[in-house]
Amino acid sequence: MKAKKPFATEADLCARFIGAIDKGWTAYAETAGWDILLVRNEDGFQIGIEAKLKLNLHVINQALEDSIHWVGHAGPDCRAVLVPDNEAGFEKIAAYIGLTIIRVRPPYERGVSGPTFTPYLPRIKDGWSHSEWHEWCPTKRHTLPDYVPDVAAGSSAPIQLTAWKIAAIKIAVTLEQRGYVTRDDFKAHKIDHRRWLTPNGWLRNEGGRYVAAAMPDFRAQHPRVFEEVAADAAKWLPQITPPLLAPKQADAFAHLHDVLRSDENTAQKT
Repeated sequence: MKAKKPFATEADLCARFIGAIDKGWTAYAETAGWDILLVRNEDGFQIGIEAKLKLNLHVINQALEDSIHWVGHAGPDCRAVLVPDNEAGFEKIAAYIGLTIIRVRPPYERGVSGPTFTPYLPRIKDGWSHSEWHEWCPTKRHTLPDYVPDVAAGSSAPIQLTAWKIAAIKIAVTLEQRGYVTRDDFKAHKIDHRRWLTPNGWLRNEGGRYVAAAMPDFRAQHPRVFEEVAADAAKWLPQITPPLLAPKQADAFAHLHDVLRSDENTAQKT
């Protein structure tokens, strides 16, 4: 009889691990090229984690730097691979090249006590907790997104919360709250406007301003983050909206309107 898999998918494996980490850490799913970028809240210490249902050379290669040319690139303090606890081997090789193997126990093992995963995560004041962790001392750590991603770690085709996506959500929130956007909004959020403003783009021109057309549903993609960005709108959404017409154009238009109304009234009296 074929043995039951500890986890059906890598996403299940990641969810089990993330659900067991303590409150001193924050898991950034599908961030900076990692399945999970784990961040220690106290000091920003980072662990980059690649997840696989089978412990093999492929996942080990994924967790390593690409080449010596990456020496100055951003990276995590520690690197690790996440696998089910029944996956054995590679301990000496992983330790020798500076990787940590995190083994996760499945939820259905009745009568089995102990932690959900091993080893314990490194703590600042407990030197013993660092014995299985190997610091890479990166030149700089990964830049974190402004919001914790609300995506599933380890998905086969993950929807990532990138800096571009956060800027795009701000454009979508601006459309909802103000009713339109201008080129200045794209400039303020440092996002390329061209995909949005082409004839077949996501926005359409209406009176010199842009309103929603065939927009992607960013709220459906990131429901929690969308609401968090919307709640923060007072911090980033300009409160003074630009007029549709420049002042001189507006004055000229008003004068022309008055002249036409005057001519109309004169014609009616005669």
